[in-house]
Amino acid sequence: MDSDSLSAIREAALDYFTRSDSLRRCRALTERPVGDRAGAEAAGWAELAALGWPGMLAPESAGGLALDLSGAAEILRAAGEHVAPEPLLAVAGLSALLLTRLDSAPAQALLAELVAGRSLPALAWQESAGDLSDVPLDCGCEAGPQGGVLLQGEKLMVLPGAAASGWLVSARGDDDTVLLWVPRGTAGVTETRVALVDGGEAATLRFDRVALPAGAVLAQGPVARNSLRHALAAGQILQAAELLGTGQAMLAQTLAYLRTRTQFGKPIGAFQALQHRAVDMFIHLEVARSTLDEVLALAGDPAGVAIERLEAEASRVNARCTAAALQASRTAVQLHGAIGYTQECDLSLFYKRTLRLSAWLGNVTAHQRRYAALTEVGSHTDEAVAWQGEFPKSADWSTMPEAEFRRMVRAFLQQRYPAALRYLSHRARWSEMREWYLTLSTQGWVAPAWPQAHGGMGLAADKMIAWIEELEQHGVARAPDQGIVMIGPLLIQHGTPAQQQQFLPRILSGEHVWCQGYSEPNAGSDLAGLRTEALQARDAEGDHFVVNGQKIWTTLAQDANHIFLLVRTDREAKKQEGISFLLCDLRTPGITIRPIDTLAGEPEFCEVFFDNVRVPAANLVGKLHGGWTIAKALLGFERIFLGSPKQSQYALGQLARLAQSRRLFADAVFAQRYTALRLDVADLSAAYTGFANIVRAGKPLPASVSLLKIWASETFHRIGALLVEASEEQGAVAGDQDLDGQPFNALSPLIGSTSAMIYGGTNEIQRNILARQVLDLPG
Repeated sequence: MDSDSLSAIREAALDYFTRSDSLRRCRALTERPVGDRAGAEAAGWAELAALGWPGMLAPESAGGLALDLSGAAEILRAAGEHVAPEPLLAVAGLSALLLTRLDSAPAQALLAELVAGRSLPALAWQESAGDLSDVPLDCGCEAGPQGGVLLQGEKLMVLPGAAASGWLVSARGDDDTVLLWVPRGTAGVTETRVALVDGGEAATLRFDRVALPAGAVLAQGPVARNSLRHALAAGQILQAAELLGTGQAMLAQTLAYLRTRTQFGKPIGAFQALQHRAVDMFIHLEVARSTLDEVLALAGDPAGVAIERLEAEASRVNARCTAAALQASRTAVQLHGAIGYTQECDLSLFYKRTLRLSAWLGNVTAHQRRYAALTEVGSHTDEAVAWQGEFPKSADWSTMPEAEFRRMVRAFLQQRYPAALRYLSHRARWSEMREWYLTLSTQGWVAPAWPQAHGGMGLAADKMIAWIEELEQHGVARAPDQGIVMIGPLLIQHGTPAQQQQFLPRILSGEHVWCQGYSEPNAGSDLAGLRTEALQARDAEGDHFVVNGQKIWTTLAQDANHIFLLVRTDREAKKQEGISFLLCDLRTPGITIRPIDTLAGEPEFCEVFFDNVRVPAANLVGKLHGGWTIAKALLGFERIFLGSPKQSQYALGQLARLAQSRRLFADAVFAQRYTALRLDVADLSAAYTGFANIVRAGKPLPASVSLLKIWASETFHRIGALLVEASEEQGAVAGDQDLDGQPFNALSPLIGSTSAMIYGGTNEIQRNILARQVLDLPG
């Protein structure tokens, strides 16, 4: 569905839940005595039926709304934001999803009753706590009298409880799965109701040789099993949407409380410790939202998705949204203080709903375990990839299937990338990478994210992710690339035509190698406090600036021949108003460069001194004294680059290499930790895709891009820490080691990730930006 349609569905759902006072109805349900809750959760079902929501996923031929999963997810997310008491997920989600896939007359008759709101069938599939398998274990059926069947067994955690009109039961037949309809009141069925923490009810069902007519058989064999698998996977995706809604609602309530609750003479939201905890709630929920968007797009692919892939992605998004909602619930209670621990606080309703949803249809650990079982780890190999003919220098890459695009990139790397440069443990120098840079330049692939009109590949976000993954899996080192990832995109958006013509082709050709001149002594995080000065002047050669001052932490300045820098051009103006943005040739007289060794012992950073350095006035980017606007735009490009999955993908690949070499995946504890990190990287890619699409559309990046840098660098750091731990004694070995014939450095990712959380604006500063500019917390 298009974005306008999804927005309309969401607004309609929010309007209904607001008008129907969903919070009050949920509270009334939780305050009922446990023995007086029977069926109360479905009290508003008639109103939902009037909206057509029981049949939101049913086809129009059955009287349904025929929404796709994205449309239904908007309704479920809104339900989560208002803790709607009705069993929407259980009935309009799981049961409707199952019946919609069944063609038998009994199934279609049941679907019609569900769509009309006259029946609330509950799906009874689970037999063992924590088990996500669709295969019935002990609940079985056999031939019964008069062509019917006899049902024997037990089902757990069946929702809704007393409100259910009957049950859609999966059972083990002679050869395969059988789906049966068991109406409420059928002899031989024992129902034990279980009160849930949020006021709802579940049921445990016992079937004791229950006699059912032949018409009770809805489906059997592969149709039955595949339909059940699809329904469960799609239902878990919808559950993720509802969990996201509950988490977002708790964040909104917490932010409102932080802005208004006063202690020590000011709003508590002004305290940095509380701001940063609120920011972490926001980050987890935004990553979850990006993951949900990506999985919904995949599930809605008209070409269809293999059931194993759908189940894996359902587990991925369910694990992410569950973890985010749980983290939000715990943080929200803590930030509310004592009032958050009371029943009268509305937060309690969302806290309890989160607990219920996070325990049903699989918890975080169960979904991580299934994701690992359904997806390959370290499937990339060095097996030669065949590619017929020349590699295309340009194409409409968006129309190339991803598998073919990956095969092309992989074959190119195998044929052209120097073997001696694979898996470098240090930051590559220009002298090492120059020939590879020129190879990419000649091929037209050196700037994959630049628009084709400016000499780039113009890759869409999905192809960009594939590009990054292939390079990281092959062990391609990062060349000095400030021109490609920072100043080039900036000039494309903010440079004059003359500047674009002068500098962009030389970046692509490798003639110009750039570095960044931002930080100064005592002006790192406080960038606006810079003191390097540029005075306007004129001589026989024309207008120019004379620059004096010092820059520090300038990456690989000793390899560069150009630098972009912020300078103060008005000492009397406010800090951020008297700054300009200049482009400078480092070969200009008056410049001195002094390398600085990093924690890893590598001369990666430099100090750069400017002593009466002449810079042509034509090298001013943007307006005079308007450099802060340009600087913020460039910081956005830097943060999306630092927030790319590139570094984490590389580190995860190194961890997988080590694990496969030492058979660590046989260790259940390691396997679980690895899977959690693997999902962190996958969901980082989803978040990155959203921001990359903004850049590709030529729009300014929002302040929320800071979340990308935080998530990426801290994920990178967690991977690096596990890599050192898993290396055991070799985690203390300096320099490269040999691992199955390839270089391996256990320490490099950990040490590299330590700096990643500092440069580009420390993660603490990024959290401050998010707190003030995105969450609108007081200063």
